[in-house]
Amino acid sequence: MPGMATEDSNPRVLDEEQVDRLARYGEPEEVQEGQNLYASGDSSYDFFLLRTATVDVFRDATVVEPEHLVHRREPGEFLGELNLLTGQQVYLTARVVRAGTVVRIAAAELRRVLAEQVDIADVLIESFRARRDLLRSSAGSALEVVGKPDAAETLRLRTFVTQMLLPHAWLDATSLSGRALMRSIGAATDDLPVAVAGGTVLRRATPGTVAETLGLTYHPAACIPDLVVVGAGPAGLAAAVYGASEGLATVLLDGSGLGGQAATSARIENYLGFPQGVSGEELTRLAMIQALKFGVQIFSPCKVTGLDLSEERRPVVLLADGSRIETSTVIAATGAQYRRLDIPRWTDFEESGCIRYAATELEVRRYDSQPVAVVGGANSAGQAALSLAAHGCTVHLVVRSGDLGAKMSAYLANRILADPRIHVWTGSTVRRLGGDEALTSVVIASADGRSQRLDCRGLFCFIGAAPASEWMEGVTKDAGGFVLTDSRLPAIGHNTRLPFQTSAAHVFAVGDLRSGSTKRVATAVGEGAGAVSSVHTVLGS
Repeated sequence: MPGMATEDSNPRVLDEEQVDRLARYGEPEEVQEGQNLYASGDSSYDFFLLRTATVDVFRDATVVEPEHLVHRREPGEFLGELNLLTGQQVYLTARVVRAGTVVRIAAAELRRVLAEQVDIADVLIESFRARRDLLRSSAGSALEVVGKPDAAETLRLRTFVTQMLLPHAWLDATSLSGRALMRSIGAATDDLPVAVAGGTVLRRATPGTVAETLGLTYHPAACIPDLVVVGAGPAGLAAAVYGASEGLATVLLDGSGLGGQAATSARIENYLGFPQGVSGEELTRLAMIQALKFGVQIFSPCKVTGLDLSEERRPVVLLADGSRIETSTVIAATGAQYRRLDIPRWTDFEESGCIRYAATELEVRRYDSQPVAVVGGANSAGQAALSLAAHGCTVHLVVRSGDLGAKMSAYLANRILADPRIHVWTGSTVRRLGGDEALTSVVIASADGRSQRLDCRGLFCFIGAAPASEWMEGVTKDAGGFVLTDSRLPAIGHNTRLPFQTSAAHVFAVGDLRSGSTKRVATAVGEGAGAVSSVHTVLGS
């Protein structure tokens, strides 16, 4: 068995007093050498505190890799990683190598530990996070994804598993290891992308089929939740964190993955507390772990299709699979959907992966040192342009407005104008796309009718979005489909509406979905947190 990996050069550990205090939440159990405490593919497992036993935790063998020892746990240490909180399928096997005593702590009791023992919770959460990061870098049999790197379907799947912090190994279908895996499972090119999860082969894999196999799709709770948050962008994540931290049984649903539009930002530099900036992906990761710490149940992808408001005090959230989630309150945070340019062959190049609506590290790396175009004049477009330029790209920033600073923060506009790799085309629009299967050029036109052909291998589109509010039937919206809240609605009798309250008293709307919202990450977080105060008022009435 290959050498052992370590999760941290200076791992956080529990002292003797903390171990004794933690042990009170579980039951002691004698275990024997060779016994599996849990195994890859199990649907769930318990937390184990090691008293006198020693346990090896390893990744099972795959077609392309042998069995791999991830770490050895000695007496005084504990087993488990982030899926103790997420409910995801078990990715590793834990086998006793020296008989002794362990303390088994069930999931409900572990939640009590996290709520009641702050010092212990800090150690556990940080260890779970570090172990997941290690597992993601040596995933092996946990989840293997093979596909064409430029295909849109592959990119969607890779983006989803990254956003959900799923440990996975990525294999290019043209590589030796990729071809070996495809031969071993009898997969053809038409089957791509293929995912192998817990021994199950998923052909033409999608985020939905992977989530279902790994146990991420919605399953009913034992009791009616106090709050269902729909949409897991910054506003929805903030609402879920604040709701759960204040004692509300909280469910978070998202139709595609966590982070919303913010997750696509390569660098957010004006978010309070991050003077050196933070990527949307990292901000989402931290928020997800925070939500899990407080007991939020997260289900994604989980498409919401409607609201049943027939019972005034008990709204029901309707899911695409026919499930109904009865709840006391709903916070809608489904944001907005990307707009597309109405020009010939847009769909063709979109499907081939040449048109992107995000500039994450995964997407930007694919265009290192190549000519690209970024369309849009707001902050997301500016951040994308700078990120691509930092990867050696020649960037054509196409802005409809005649003024780069009209919708973009000054610090971004100034940095873009100072970067010799970025060419700014104000007062311009994209009119045509050139190339056969792959994009090779774009034609832009200025307001005076002059046109110019530019070399381009990838187009990043950030031209705004329309509200994702079609599922909110029975809730009052403005002419553009944005949801009306509080002061934008008539009062209820002699009482004014609560902040973020919609025309349905137990339904609230926050973030980009809401009419009159400010399109900033910090504002979305504030709205999500603020809506929870209104939820408490409704629940207490």
